[in-house]
Amino acid sequence: MNNNCSDINDFPSSGYLPECSICVANYNGEDIISACIDSIKNQQFKYPVEIIVHDDASIDNSVRIISEKYPEVILIESPENVGFCVSNNRMAAKAKGKYILLLNNDACLFPDALSKLYNYAETKNKAMILGLPQYDMETGELIDRGTLFDPFMNPVPNFDVKRENVGMVTGACLWLPKSLWEEIEGFPEWFHTLIEDMYLCCVARVYGYDVRVLPESGFRHYVGRILGGGKVRSGSLSTTFGRRRLSERNKSFVMVLCWPAPYIYFMLPVHILLLVLEGLLLASFKREWRLFRSIYWESVLALWQYRRILFCTRRHIQNHSKVSASVFYRAFEWLPFKLRMLIRYGMPEIKN
Repeated sequence: MNNNCSDINDFPSSGYLPECSICVANYNGEDIISACIDSIKNQQFKYPVEIIVHDDASIDNSVRIISEKYPEVILIESPENVGFCVSNNRMAAKAKGKYILLLNNDACLFPDALSKLYNYAETKNKAMILGLPQYDMETGELIDRGTLFDPFMNPVPNFDVKRENVGMVTGACLWLPKSLWEEIEGFPEWFHTLIEDMYLCCVARVYGYDVRVLPESGFRHYVGRILGGGKVRSGSLSTTFGRRRLSERNKSFVMVLCWPAPYIYFMLPVHILLLVLEGLLLASFKREWRLFRSIYWESVLALWQYRRILFCTRRHIQNHSKVSASVFYRAFEWLPFKLRMLIRYGMPEIKN
C-alpha cells in the first residue's frame, strides 16, 4: 500500500476501511483547494484515509477542479450555501474512518501531520481532541499552539511548547475520534459559521475529555482568507463586520452553554455590559454607529432571540458534565485579551 492517499479508490474492493476521514469544507476555493488536497495526498502515512470535500455552493471553478484533478475525492455538492457547521456535519455523517480530521480549504498539512496525530492518539488510547501548531501561510510565523481563554471567551494564543492541554484548537485543523464527534453530536447548525471549534472543544472539556496540541509537526494557514480579517496586518488589527458579528454572538453562546454554575450567573451580565460598552466606545471613536448596531447590539439581542434553544442545549450539556469548575477554568487566563490587544495595536480596523 502506498504511503499517500492516491490509492483510496481501492478501499472498497480491498476491504480496507479508512483509519482517518479528512473533511474539507470548501467555498470558492479554486485558488487554494489544490494545495490543501495535495498536502493530504503527500502525507507520510501508511494507513488508508479518505478525503471528503463539501462544496458550499461555490460560484467559482472549485467543483470542476476537484472533480477533474482529484476523482478519488468524495465530493458533496450543496445546492445552497449552508455554512461551516452544516458542511462539516454532513461530511462527518458520511465519514467511515475511526478518526476525523477537520481541515480548512485554506490550510496545508506538514508531511508528517497525519502520522503524528494518529500515533499520539493511538498511544494515549483514550478519546480527546488534538491539534497542531499553526503557522502563517504567507510569513511562516508561528500563530499559536492552540489557545487558552480570557474571562469573556476570547482565544488567547498559546506559545508554550511544553503546554499540551489547552482550551481549544482551531477548527482549521482539528482531529478527534468519530465516536467523540457523535457523543458531542457535532456542531450546532444554528451557529452557522465561526466559533464552532470553540464550542466543540469546550463541550468536550465539560464532558471530561482533554483538548491537546502536539508539540511537533504543524500546518500552514491563510488566517482570515475565507471570511476576512481575524489577524494583525501591518501592525494593526483588521477584521470585517460579518466576522466580528458572528464571532461576538457565538462566543456569547459558548459562554452561556459551557460555563459552570454559579459563575455563569455573575459573568454573563458582566459580559453583556462590557459588550455594550465596547460597542459604544468603538462606534464613538470610529464615528460609525452601524458598528454598535450591527455587531454588538445584534449580539446582545441574539442571546434573547435564541434563549429557548440556548437553555435547552445548556441543560443537556451540563447534565453530562464530568469536570469541576476548577478543572474547566484551568484553560483560562484572567487578564482580558482584548485589552492587551488594544494597548498593543490600538483600535481595530473593521471593513465591510
